Amino acid sequence: MSKLSLLDLGFFVAETAASPKHVAGLLICKRPPGAGAGFARALYREYLTHTEVKAPFNHVIDFFTLGSLPQWRRAETVDLAQHIHYRKLPKGRNRRQDLYAEVSRLHEPMLDRSRPLWEMHVIDGLAGGGFAIYQKVHHAYADGVTMSRWMAESMATSADEQTLTPVWTLRHGGHGTRRREANEAFVQALLKGVGSTASRLLGVGRLAAMLTLEGLRLTKNAIALPFVSTARTPLTGQVTAGRQFTAAGVSMARISDLRKRTRSTVNHIALTCLDGALRHYLKDLQVDLNRPITIQMPVNLRRDGEQTAGNKIGIIQVELSAPSDDPYVRLRNIGFSLRNVRTMIDSVAPEAIETYTILTGLVGQAAELLQLSNTLPPMGNTLVSNVPGPAKPLYAKGARVEEMHPISTLPPSNLLNITLFSYAGELYFGLIATDELPNLQRLGDYVLQAFDELEQSVRDAHAP
Repeated sequence: MSKLSLLDLGFFVAETAASPKHVAGLLICKRPPGAGAGFARALYREYLTHTEVKAPFNHVIDFFTLGSLPQWRRAETVDLAQHIHYRKLPKGRNRRQDLYAEVSRLHEPMLDRSRPLWEMHVIDGLAGGGFAIYQKVHHAYADGVTMSRWMAESMATSADEQTLTPVWTLRHGGHGTRRREANEAFVQALLKGVGSTASRLLGVGRLAAMLTLEGLRLTKNAIALPFVSTARTPLTGQVTAGRQFTAAGVSMARISDLRKRTRSTVNHIALTCLDGALRHYLKDLQVDLNRPITIQMPVNLRRDGEQTAGNKIGIIQVELSAPSDDPYVRLRNIGFSLRNVRTMIDSVAPEAIETYTILTGLVGQAAELLQLSNTLPPMGNTLVSNVPGPAKPLYAKGARVEEMHPISTLPPSNLLNITLFSYAGELYFGLIATDELPNLQRLGDYVLQAFDELEQSVRDAHAP
C-alpha cells in the first residue's frame, strides 16, 4: 500500500457530487483509409482484451486503514467491462456540439470509489465517419502534465503501427510501484527530510513577506493577492452539479508568427486572447470590469526528468491586464505580470509553493463546503492551466487522432476552468463550466475572435 500526498488527499476531501475531482481527455479520431463503419466498435472490443492492468489503474482508495491516513491499495480484480464503454451517437444528433453535450454528460458524475478510479468511452457515429475517445481519471492519480505524458506513451506515432498499448497496461511511476532499496541509508533520508522542511519554512516565509508588501501596496504586481484581488463576476460562486463543455483551436503557426513579431511567449499570447474573450463574454452579461481579471494558474513543481505519478503542482494567482481596448497593450501588460510570477516562483522552494497551494485551497474549499462561495470572495475569476502535448500526430490502430482536448475539474468558487493543450501544430482551449454559466460556446467563439483582434492590433502597430 502507498500513502497519498497531502495534495492528492485534498482532491478526495474536496470532492462532492456537485464538484467531482476527475480530469479527462477527449480525442477526436479519423478512421484509417479503407476502414469500415465497424472500426470503432472493433477497437472497443480489442481494448477489452487488454486485461493486464498496471498501477495506478489497478489501485483503489482505502479510507479505513487502522491508525493511518487513507492509502492506495491494489484491487483484487479489475473488471474492464466496468471501465470501458461503447456508445454511438444517433444520426441527426452527431455533430460537434452533440459530441460536446455527450462528453459534458459523461463528465458530470463522480467515479465509483469502490473500484479503480478511471473510465474510457469509445464514442462512435460522428458526422463524417469519425469517432472519439473520452477517458477520465481521478485527479489524485495524476496531474495534467502526467496525464498528457501517459496518453502520448499509450498511442502510436505512425499509422503503420498496429499494436495497441492502452494506457492502463503501461508501467507508470508512483503509488508504491517503486520501492526504496533495502540498503538505503537512514541518515540520508533524515537529512533530506530536515532540508526539505527548512526549505519549505523559508519559502513560506518569503511568500508571506511578498503578500504583505503587495497588500500594503509597497510593491505592484509582484504577486497577486488571493481572495481580495478579484471582483465578483458570473464566473464565480457556489459550484453546482451539471456541466457544459466546449473547445476552440488555433494554429500554432499563427501563434508563432505573433510570438516572433512581439517577442512574446505562447503563454503571453494565449492569456491575452483569453483576457479579451472573457471581457467580451462578461460584457454580454452586463459586467464591465474596471480592474484586471485575476486567474489561478497551476505551475509544474517537478524537477527536470522527474516522472512520478500523483500531483506535484502549485497554484498561484496572476493578474492579467488592466482594461484596454488595444490587445497589443494588454499583451505587454500580461507579459509584465507573467515575468513577475516567474521571478517569484524561482525565488522560493517548490515545497513552499505546494504549501501555499494547500493553505489557500483549504480556505476556498471550506467556503464551498459551508455553502459560502456566493458570499465570500473567490481566489480568482477563473483557473487557466497550460499543458504541453505531443508535437507530432498520434494514432490508434492506424486511426489518426485529429484533435486532443483537455477537460478539467472545477476549483472551489469557480464556475469555469480553462485548459490549454498543444497538439500536432494546434493549441486547443478546453472550457468546462457548470450549467449555470450562460452559453459557454459563445466564450469559445470569443477566443477565436480575440486572436483575430490581436493579430490586427499587431499588424497596425508594425505598419510602416
